[in-house]
Amino acid sequence: MSIESILDARHSVRGFTDRPVDAELIKAVFAKAQRSPSNCNTQPWQVYVASGETRDKLAQSLQATVMSGNPPNPKFDWAARYEGVYRERQIGAAVALYEAMGIGRDDKMARNIAMLRNWDFFGAPHAAFFTMPVSLGVMGAVDVGIYAQTLSLLLEENGIQSCMQGALGQFPEPIESMFDIPEDFGILFGMSFGYVDPEHQANKARTTRVPAAEPVVFRT
Repeated sequence: MSIESILDARHSVRGFTDRPVDAELIKAVFAKAQRSPSNCNTQPWQVYVASGETRDKLAQSLQATVMSGNPPNPKFDWAARYEGVYRERQIGAAVALYEAMGIGRDDKMARNIAMLRNWDFFGAPHAAFFTMPVSLGVMGAVDVGIYAQTLSLLLEENGIQSCMQGALGQFPEPIESMFDIPEDFGILFGMSFGYVDPEHQANKARTTRVPAAEPVVFRT
């Protein structure tokens, strides 16, 4: 598959089958992702992957934490302040998802249940958590983002679907405890991955992209 065809085909999957990805294939994909570029070749990402029993225990712990009513406690400034056109696009993405799932605008209960699925990894058998030293700031976050994009494309090339989730960085304590993550590291975000459930309503949602002429300036 070409990169262009992968970009045309992939979308954020929010409904997975329980079929696990072969462990050796996962390791092979992550090994290839190490070729991702980074500033001065610092490679600041430290990734923790949960599967099997670890995945299930972590999902239970995360959902319990979220439902306890405690506020998010990320080590990074997780809350983006979307305004103007960025707010419009954020709302557009939410509308596309909830319409695909048949959830009305005023159905708060259904929306809360749908939101809680973030911390069950949308039923995916695997979840990855992207961390880095907190001291690296924006430059480290840029590198981790590039790495995560590389990883998602490699997964798609191998027939494995994924969903990037900022929500998986909101409640770090259960994850830090499960993996003994160093104190000076923070969880930027996470990613659920596995095999798509084509019948799940959420997977019918699609978002659009603005023409390249809007965000890109060409001068000669």
